Amino acid sequence: MTDDREQGTRLQLKWDAAGLVTAVVTHHQTGEPLMVAHMNEEALERTIAGGEAWFWSRSRGRLWRKGETSGHVLRVIELRVDCDQDALWLRADPAGPACHTGATSCFYRRIENGALVRAD
Repeated sequence: MTDDREQGTRLQLKWDAAGLVTAVVTHHQTGEPLMVAHMNEEALERTIAGGEAWFWSRSRGRLWRKGETSGHVLRVIELRVDCDQDALWLRADPAGPACHTGATSCFYRRIENGALVRAD
């Protein structure tokens, strides 16, 4: 017998204790990782309804639309769920840098010999 959550067609997200699920965002053309954030049910609903990425900010304790102040919105091209439905993958078209630091991606540093080095 197969597990409906893992192989079925019904969306049954596994929300964590805070009501969140991890969301990984990549560039839809290059596959480059852009950012990792969290979504609650309302953020997911707004993302699906409007086609732009919404998240739950754990630090601010509120819902936010990516780019609401910078204009660097993420237009969602495709939304996927992992096999056990505890993480989301957003393939997106970014309207500018994805990172609040101004970097194209939040993953702009690599680890070399225990230190961080800019990767761009």
